[in-house]
Amino acid sequence: MARGDLTDGQWAVLEPLLPKDKKPGRPPTWSRRQLIGGIHLRVRTGIPWRDMPVEYGPWGRAYDLFRRWQRDGA
Repeated sequence: MARGDLTDGQWAVLEPLLPKDKKPGRPPTWSRRQLIGGIHLRVRTGIPWRDMPVEYGPWGRAYDLFRRWQRDGA
């Protein structure tokens, strides 16, 4: 866990509040925790999406998740 990442306690509070995945099929390659960690890093530091470290998953996945929630008002 890197400095500034969500702790296990913070994740335990946040996880039940997230929208549930409704799509059946193959399980995701990148965990929601990794992608949300990347979104958190991006919002906290203001780095460009493309500069997001790879340990948070592909920047495009994190961006898509962020934009989908933003459009849905989540």
